[in-house]
Amino acid sequence: MACLSDIDLATLHQHRLEERFSYKLAWSGAGAGLQQQQQQLTHYNDLLVRHSASLQRQRLSKSGGYYKSGARTGNSSSGSSNKHQQPDNMPTSQSQQNSSNNNDRNNSMDDEDERDNYYRSRRRSGTWPRTRSLNAPSPFQQFGPCGRIMKNSAMVMQIQDPASQRLTWYKPPLTVLVIKKKDSQVLLPFVQLVEWLVQEKHMVVWVESAVLEDKLLRDDVKLEQESAKFRGVHEKFCGVRARFLALRDKLVTFKDGRDDLTDRIDFIVCLGGDGTLLYASQLFQQSVPPVMAFYLGSLGFLTPFQCDNFQEQVTNVLEGHAALTLRSRLRCVIHRKGERRKESLQQQQSALHIGLQKSNLHRHMNNVEFNSNNNGSPPSSNSILVLNEVVINRGPSPYLSNIDIFLDGKYITSVQGDGLIVSTPTGSTAYAAAAGASIIHPSVPAILVTPICPHSLSFRPIVVPAGVELKISISPDSRNTSRVSFDGRNDQELHHGDSLRVTTSIYPVPSICSQDQITDWFDSLAEGLHWNVRKRQKCLDELSDLTASGSEDKLDEFDYLKIYDE
Repeated sequence: MACLSDIDLATLHQHRLEERFSYKLAWSGAGAGLQQQQQQLTHYNDLLVRHSASLQRQRLSKSGGYYKSGARTGNSSSGSSNKHQQPDNMPTSQSQQNSSNNNDRNNSMDDEDERDNYYRSRRRSGTWPRTRSLNAPSPFQQFGPCGRIMKNSAMVMQIQDPASQRLTWYKPPLTVLVIKKKDSQVLLPFVQLVEWLVQEKHMVVWVESAVLEDKLLRDDVKLEQESAKFRGVHEKFCGVRARFLALRDKLVTFKDGRDDLTDRIDFIVCLGGDGTLLYASQLFQQSVPPVMAFYLGSLGFLTPFQCDNFQEQVTNVLEGHAALTLRSRLRCVIHRKGERRKESLQQQQSALHIGLQKSNLHRHMNNVEFNSNNNGSPPSSNSILVLNEVVINRGPSPYLSNIDIFLDGKYITSVQGDGLIVSTPTGSTAYAAAAGASIIHPSVPAILVTPICPHSLSFRPIVVPAGVELKISISPDSRNTSRVSFDGRNDQELHHGDSLRVTTSIYPVPSICSQDQITDWFDSLAEGLHWNVRKRQKCLDELSDLTASGSEDKLDEFDYLKIYDE
């Protein structure tokens, strides 16, 4: 259950007051007299005034302490205006409302200086508290005098403001996984970070076993069998190699695909480009530890941290002073045609023998077990979680892909082209952006469906809600099969009758922000993709200096240039 902030609780309390008053009017109806309705209205206004005044006193008394936890939750700017806003069907007294506002303003006059000093200090530091939630405002649930949304259990849902998502540790993190890019330029920052984590922070550091096999970090390499260029690089990293060998025995290693890291890692540090974050997502197919990504690669769209002062930045994260971006992932499951037949056959057999005696049923289960052991392992429903996208393409075939798309079991359309991209908002800046999709903030719950070179001028990329399930299958009349890959890995073939089911996973990737969700994302757009970078358009004053017809000096200069050219 998500924790609600003070402003969220205030808004919830206000909504309950409004609903309570609306229900009283609805139940009293025509049976209640005008005097009773006026008493209810006066009581409701008093509750709102006292509630607004107490909330304002609470904010002013806390001043800077209220914002210490980072980004605020709730919509304070709109919430403050909504506190005195009455429903449309409710008679209001403007004079009472104005008088209550004046009283609140006079009572808070003594605390304005303290609040101004707080905002001046925030302005000097360059950081401002959020006054508005990143979630959409909750819609009013009454439509006209008669209509409203029917209340049910599914309607009650609490969504935490993404701007308030802060990292906290239930207990101090002890194990850290360090993932580095395969590049010689990353060796020095990698050794410095590992050395600092082991010696200063006394943490257990996990690394991939391939790191220990790196020739630049080993002293038993036969240099005479290597090239002259490699020998020069090997000699260059002599000091780095000596520091790494001194703490090599203190490192814990694992192998991808063999060792399970679930519930073994408390914290992840990535050194490299965006591929290191994708690799970390692939390692954890369930809950993912918090990921801190340092920019040491080519693009660095998902890596907001710099290695200049990594000690201070990592310390802040270990102490819990960091914002999080929950990057949603897609849960992908491939259903093979033969497996579906086997599942349906087993269901029919079990339903057929329900009325049999216990001995016959036991003998039947033994036969089923014997048959499954002979035919291989039973059908598995192992899923693959992807952070960027799942791509279905025609592979090496010269024919167009013919792919059917179903949304929650309903047929939507067919894709005739090179393929289809189903991506997360995080993946909207990757392959989907190259195929013409919109760029979506990672905190937006959505799934992007983007065709690859469709043979149709009207097939545009679409965005669907994150809670739907997409079923993708090869059309029966397709000339060829298709290939499917997950974040560029695990390439497989989809045959006729096979299907791929995609939906949003409950296990996101908690990516640690350098500043906050908005700043980091737009900095990545500007620096990584050069978003909206163009040559500046000249203003009218600069153009008038060159083209003003009333300027005799400019006309004489133009005539001189014309004569000189002749």
